[in-house]
Amino acid sequence: MKQAFEKVVARHGTTVLRVCRALLGVHDADDAWSETFLSAMRAYPDLPDTANVEAWLVTIARRKAIDVHRAAKRTPLTIEALPEAPTNLGIPGADDTNLWDAVAKLPDKQRQAITFRYLAGMSHAEIAAILGGTVDAARRAAADGLNNLRKNYPGAHPKGASS
Repeated sequence: MKQAFEKVVARHGTTVLRVCRALLGVHDADDAWSETFLSAMRAYPDLPDTANVEAWLVTIARRKAIDVHRAAKRTPLTIEALPEAPTNLGIPGADDTNLWDAVAKLPDKQRQAITFRYLAGMSHAEIAAILGGTVDAARRAAADGLNNLRKNYPGAHPKGASS
């Protein structure tokens, strides 16, 4: 028997917000989070009881992030005044903007693999299902992403140190 949708939001909301913020940045993430759960709410009654709800929600969030990126390419953004400062809610280590700048510079697959693995706590098999590749490719993308962060982020642990 499936949980009430409100419990699904309460249980997975933070993970989905972290994924949205890692893929989109702070300003677009809140809208993508809302869109994710609106879409999920519509489809939830038809979701099989055996489905991995977290992976399903992360997949929806990833697709919403892609939609935001596509829309941003079509619409020029003009800003007359700076927006209000965003909160740090849902951004682990938010005080370290250099780390998030380094993550943002990773190639898409590596950034997504790092996000899903270390922010959402997903397995390589779940990541492969979301990204559309093999388990080995997901593992390789996560490992390459970590190696790139170690090379390009000044606060990263030296090779061989525990993380």
